[in-house]
Amino acid sequence: MNQPVQMVGLGELLWDCFPDERLPGGAPANVAFHAQQLGLSTAVATRVGKDELGEGLGKFLSAQGLSTELVQIDPNHQTGTVTVTPNDKANVDYTFLENSAWDFLEATPQLLEAVHSAQAICFGTLGQRKPVSRHTIQQCLRSLSSECLVVYDVNLRPPFFAKDWIAKSLSHATIVKLNDEEVKVLTKLFDFRPEDEVRFAKRLLDDYKQLQLVCVTRGSRGCLGVTCGEVIELRGVPVKVVDTVGAGDAFTAAIIFGHLQKWPLASTLELANRFGALVAGRSGAMPSLGVELAELKSSLDWSFRDTITF
Repeated sequence: MNQPVQMVGLGELLWDCFPDERLPGGAPANVAFHAQQLGLSTAVATRVGKDELGEGLGKFLSAQGLSTELVQIDPNHQTGTVTVTPNDKANVDYTFLENSAWDFLEATPQLLEAVHSAQAICFGTLGQRKPVSRHTIQQCLRSLSSECLVVYDVNLRPPFFAKDWIAKSLSHATIVKLNDEEVKVLTKLFDFRPEDEVRFAKRLLDDYKQLQLVCVTRGSRGCLGVTCGEVIELRGVPVKVVDTVGAGDAFTAAIIFGHLQKWPLASTLELANRFGALVAGRSGAMPSLGVELAELKSSLDWSFRDTITF
């Protein structure tokens, strides 16, 4: 890359196909987009098809100020899409296009150099559903500098996960983010005793020694952050939900931002909680929130508010 970026979103970039519109999405790309809104320089490391949909995603990222130097072009596979269907639980169901271009992400020298230079990287489980991309992501994780913040956003999308992929991902992570339903899935998958979310988080911290923070999002009930020395729980932020797509990714972006700024955990979680609520109140995974973020900054009751750059 011409200049190292602070944060790389590694994995899927696709179109979220809602019943009435098509919008850019893909969890790692969403995180990179929202981290960029908060003031970080970011890039999406992914692969799109040599088609109109891929060209459209590239133009969108460029228009938003994100680097596209790590967006590979695949001549043989289509740009990824996912059909997003609202369900009766105020959430959504996802149906992903099989053998999408992002399933074939390659570990090029350019990609390995970029992730090695980054201050933070975010990746998930879905991006590892196929052997090629799974190998590439794991190779990238082995190529990171020792100072890199490694954020694993568990983001389970059945049936695209397996215990060994998750275990290997956890073994590289410094921060893990997952939701309350995913806690239940991992509790069964790893044969933990049924227990509350705090004990679950502490179990992960005990089992994976390099892990520093476990975050659990709880939707309207707020969030939880657990380190070896702190347990912080925040209530949910009231919001009229338009859709929940991308809200967790905004939360993750704020966790990355706060950590790189060396904020106290409580302040980082407060930003993440409120930023996620902002996205849940807008349509799509990547809404532009410049005005809302300015208002959020002015409303924060923190002693270091004047140092916040977003």
